[in-house]
Amino acid sequence: MIAQTPQPPYYAVIFTSVRTEGDHGYNEMANQMVALGSTMKGFLGIESAREEIGISVSYWDSLESIKAWKQEAAHQVAQEKGRSQWYAAYKTRISLVERDYGFEQ
Repeated sequence: MIAQTPQPPYYAVIFTSVRTEGDHGYNEMANQMVALGSTMKGFLGIESAREEIGISVSYWDSLESIKAWKQEAAHQVAQEKGRSQWYAAYKTRISLVERDYGFEQ
């Protein structure tokens, strides 16, 4: 599903990853993080896809909201498990969205 974001400007956190073999609780934690993230102040939406490379883009109203999400205790547990169990590699990019447009039927 395409996230319904407000008029720009807003921020996008682009998380790109390569998974290790096996689930090891990943899917359950991923669902918990989406549910928790959506309750955070400043959260605007999320889009995610996974094939060989996973890409999740979450949208936020400010850099302060992104920082608060990064420092959220349960998210820090997930980050540590990501580094120790779930990801062979990952990269996080934070971007300012200055313009968006689209098409829907």
